[in-house]
Amino acid sequence: MSGAEAKRRIRVCLVAPALTIPGGQAIQASRLYQGLRGIPSVEVGFVPTNPVLPRILRPLQRVRYLRTIVTVVKYVWTLLTSLASYDVVHVFSASYWSFVLNPTPAVLLAKLYRKKVILNYRSGEAEDHLRRWGRTAIPVMRQADALVVSSGFLMGVFASAGLRARVIPNIIDFEQFRFRERRPLRPLFLANRHLEPLYNVACVLRAFARIQRTLPDARLVVAGEGSQRAALEQLARELGLRHCEFVGRVRPERMPGLYDAADIYLNAPDVDNMPGSILEAFASGVPVVTTDAGGIPFILRHLDTGLLVPRGDDAAMASAALQLLEDPKLAPRLTAAAFDECHHLYAAEDVLAQWLRVYESLSDTRAPISVGVVGESSV
Repeated sequence: MSGAEAKRRIRVCLVAPALTIPGGQAIQASRLYQGLRGIPSVEVGFVPTNPVLPRILRPLQRVRYLRTIVTVVKYVWTLLTSLASYDVVHVFSASYWSFVLNPTPAVLLAKLYRKKVILNYRSGEAEDHLRRWGRTAIPVMRQADALVVSSGFLMGVFASAGLRARVIPNIIDFEQFRFRERRPLRPLFLANRHLEPLYNVACVLRAFARIQRTLPDARLVVAGEGSQRAALEQLARELGLRHCEFVGRVRPERMPGLYDAADIYLNAPDVDNMPGSILEAFASGVPVVTTDAGGIPFILRHLDTGLLVPRGDDAAMASAALQLLEDPKLAPRLTAAAFDECHHLYAAEDVLAQWLRVYESLSDTRAPISVGVVGESSV
């Protein structure tokens, strides 16, 4: 590459969780980073919000509160020494204290360095976050040159707060996930969420208990880790569940195998935005039964690309799962439509092209910076 060509490259810094602990933000940041590395006009860097400390200091990360302090100090120091080298700072964001500790320093320091800032907000808890923490969160959000969200649901939430956001959806790696049609459909179930209260995995267990009354040989794999694991395992014992396995945290490279082994995906959150697990199930050919929390109806249409049930309704979830097993034509129709839509909206090359347009608009000082919608607002 010539010096002139290198000069024209847009220097983008992603600020996001690294895959040290797998999660939705970390997975999406990793896919975006890998995709951007293949674009000649972009030079991409990465600042992890969860940095690994030098070996001599790592014991400090095992101490509650002290772990937070030393991690934030290392993170902010990395921002201070890195951001000056970039044109655009692309900051991934969750809500509540995570918003204070991670995106807030990145946004403010990037503006101090006079860099263009993208705040890429991804939390399904946005409505409550803006209502309860709006006095501190909204002024930081207004500092961003572009506010980007992953669903039409979040776009609506921010519009209600007077913030104009654009939509760029998640990336699905279709080389990683393999579509397979299930004929006949078997009672092999998968649940893959963090074991935290808002994801209500207890509802999945209760639904599975109902399913087992009809299909005693039904099996359930629960993938994920979190504060509720012991309580959920106790609930499984109280419900008398058989063939129910908690496999703990699963690395992203192992997830395609779990989807491939499953025939039905169960998802029961009370709060959510755009769960990547649903899109991964779409890409794998696994029919989805899910609650209608938050942004889920924006990515899954009832009786078209999956089955929606009310939040907290384990009876409805069990009934929908049994409907899939009893109607041999239903699952193939749903999974075919879901895969087609998933491939159309979430393929890496299309999503990367949308991000590239945003980076170009921000890095070109001659061009007006649009804060409208990028992509389909129905995502």
